[in-house]
Amino acid sequence: MNTIAFLGLGTMGSPMAVNLCKAGHIVYGWNRSEGRTGALEAAGGRPAASIAEAVGAADMVITMLPDAPQVEEVAYGDEGVLAHARPGTLLIDMSTIAPRSSVRLAREAAARGVRVLDAPVAGGETGAVEGTLSIMVGGEAADVEAAKPVFEALGRTVTHCGAHGVGQVVKAANQLVLAINLQACAEAVVFLEKAGVDVEAALDVLDGGLAGSRVLTRKRAGFLRRDYRPSFTLGLHHKDMGIVTDTARELGAVIPLGSVAAQLMASAVARGDAGLDHSALLRGVELLSGHDPA
Repeated sequence: MNTIAFLGLGTMGSPMAVNLCKAGHIVYGWNRSEGRTGALEAAGGRPAASIAEAVGAADMVITMLPDAPQVEEVAYGDEGVLAHARPGTLLIDMSTIAPRSSVRLAREAAARGVRVLDAPVAGGETGAVEGTLSIMVGGEAADVEAAKPVFEALGRTVTHCGAHGVGQVVKAANQLVLAINLQACAEAVVFLEKAGVDVEAALDVLDGGLAGSRVLTRKRAGFLRRDYRPSFTLGLHHKDMGIVTDTARELGAVIPLGSVAAQLMASAVARGDAGLDHSALLRGVELLSGHDPA
């Protein structure tokens, strides 16, 4: 079992830290804002008042933060992880950030004797709570092996995708496919409703054939009820689509459907829907179609 500093106890991070406690690891938890350590403490974890306190005795440090600026704030600087982690510590960044940011973090950490993996996740809040996340890992194979007990407590699918930053490239591809799939499902719902079809029955048919997807299976109830309580917010997916489009431009990859999906997410955020579940792309299709389901 490992001594772990878990930095970032938000919607995803808190249940992940709890699952590490349940697996028998010693977990010190820290969050940028106060009032987020209750679940960790209830599971036997230990709240830390500072990054230095959290990482001082840790074998591994896990960061689960919104974006690259927050990761850089926590990692770099006089009060950051790299200033206080012991040489040989394994830093696992499970945030979703740009691949180039992950490569830079690995380079800066190596100069301090700290090993790094980028290990973004897919599966949303449900996967974090249930310990069934899909984890995409970039970094050295030996470090992936060392992190195996941690990953097994957090996820069901753990894949070493390649060198530093490659885990983030795979996560970007995941978010690209997910955005397009969500938009397609939303369009199908409005298409069916405007035709006067029994939508619930129609979605049964779609989900039982080649048009079926995990997105449709998980999000169909929310689509039908217009229940947009977030398991993953439009605001975060909008951020991720920025990573997708920027990385595609750097690579010279053309993503026409992805570009449209990114713009539709940007529109939803501009309308004030950032805090809703990303299935609320349906609201944009309704608006464009002049469709009021009520």
